[in-house]
Amino acid sequence: MTDFFEDIGIGDTLELGEHTFTKDEIIRFAEKYDPQPFHLSEEEAAKTHFRHLCASGWHTASIFMKLWVTAHQKQNEEVSRQGRTPARLGPSPGFEDLKWLKPVYVADTLRYKRVVTGKTESRSRPDWGLVHSDMLAHNQKDELVFSFKGTVFVERRMR
Repeated sequence: MTDFFEDIGIGDTLELGEHTFTKDEIIRFAEKYDPQPFHLSEEEAAKTHFRHLCASGWHTASIFMKLWVTAHQKQNEEVSRQGRTPARLGPSPGFEDLKWLKPVYVADTLRYKRVVTGKTESRSRPDWGLVHSDMLAHNQKDELVFSFKGTVFVERRMR
């Protein structure tokens, strides 16, 4: 989102990138942050309704954030190389409707993207607007596996 609030359109889509989940990475993340049996070993996962080792939902969310930050850094660098000033992103007032819709298994590749769904002018901060988006991740079968609704402050053009 290097565009200013006024230049962002409903439906604008930003492809954030993709990530393939490996067995070692799933276990390493789970050992540190979400040590449940179905995230730690194939044998223990086989005893659960997941039947196979799967990534923590927080792991899928952390990969989203990593790709979100990287995509914005690249966009800002490109806009700066063109001699333009990128709009600043402000804080996020929060998110809603976080869903882990399907398990993410070893070797699954998720494609992450952001789709703008709405915009709201800020009454309290006239130099900023709120951009509302669906944050989505689809697996290699094109199944939606992770989603949430995000909102972020985006700088408006100087008047």
